[in-house]
Amino acid sequence: MASHKLLVPPPKALLKPLSIPKRLLLGPGPSNLPPRIMSAGGMQIIGPMDKEMYQIMDEIKEGIQYLFQTRNPLTLVITGSGHCALEAALVNVLEPGDSFLVGVNGIWGQRAMDIGERMGARVHPMTKDPGGHYTLQEVEEGLAQHKPVLLFLTHGESSTGVLQPLDGFGELCHRYKCLLLVDSVVSLGGTPLYMDQQGIDILYSGSQKVLNAPPGTSFISFSDKAKKKMYSRKTKPFSFYLDIKWLANFWGCDDQPRMYHHTIPVISLYSLRESLALVAEQGLENSWRQHREAAAYLHGRLQALGLQLFVKDPALRLPMVTTVAVPAGYDWRDIVSYILDHFDIEIMGGLGPSTGKVLRIGLLGCNATRENVDRVTEALGAALQHCPKKKL
Repeated sequence: MASHKLLVPPPKALLKPLSIPKRLLLGPGPSNLPPRIMSAGGMQIIGPMDKEMYQIMDEIKEGIQYLFQTRNPLTLVITGSGHCALEAALVNVLEPGDSFLVGVNGIWGQRAMDIGERMGARVHPMTKDPGGHYTLQEVEEGLAQHKPVLLFLTHGESSTGVLQPLDGFGELCHRYKCLLLVDSVVSLGGTPLYMDQQGIDILYSGSQKVLNAPPGTSFISFSDKAKKKMYSRKTKPFSFYLDIKWLANFWGCDDQPRMYHHTIPVISLYSLRESLALVAEQGLENSWRQHREAAAYLHGRLQALGLQLFVKDPALRLPMVTTVAVPAGYDWRDIVSYILDHFDIEIMGGLGPSTGKVLRIGLLGCNATRENVDRVTEALGAALQHCPKKKL
């Protein structure tokens, strides 16, 4: 028998059917879900420690190793977005007082710097204006000056549209006894990336970009050098939830009987498994080609509209997220709103240091098609005709 009267009635909004608009997501992520991945999300749940679930987890690990191009046994999924994978890397590798060198050429470098500072690391930012990238010489100067245990670089900086070259950086870091940590959240699956061959020690990515899976899961892999640094810590990681030793056991990375750590998002992992399967069926090189060709077509259509690409050097343009300089006299918010309201297409403005400077158009996974390029450029052309233009 209830001992008190209810003070809060059932919310009226929850007594109505759920209504979701039909929308083409051409921002920097998340991306639209293909039918096969949506179907996976409708399957019945099983226990997170059932043998059938362990089989799915093992298949997911193999898929991640394929996309990362790594043979690292310590490869697993993090329950959380790409931010969570970044935090997992830093929480496990860095200890208070460690020197941490951070490439800050967009919002993800800013976030890495923030997390490192919260952990008590000695953070040394290498700051660039939006659109900038790092050369081997610049990084070597930072390594020699600060003697870090860890360098952070963003492979695909989705806030600025920059693709950071990675060849040579792993070898350079290792000469200075430094580990290389790379963010590939938006780049994975859409442009060449070779974890082992490029000497990357820690690589992470997310589910909701090129993989076209629901947001909320991310994945990470550690080299033997990174594992040695983590497993020889003097202090425990301050996060139990993100403790890699526990997660490695739960994901079957240590050849020991699996122990419960946390309740994994079973349904999301079904979807992630299918998204990895789709890329495996297509083939990585074919996926890279698809994104490269779609981006080139988009760049030509944008320039035909008289728009300026924000990243000047074609070799440094991120194929999955194209940044366009906000045209003079326009408010970027008017353009984004017009395209959404009149065409049901979502593009985004800038983020972090690129706010107010750019429009961001994403071609991610199944959305990277010429048809979608035609749709979004038609919408952009209409927006430029109808949105109010301020007098300069």
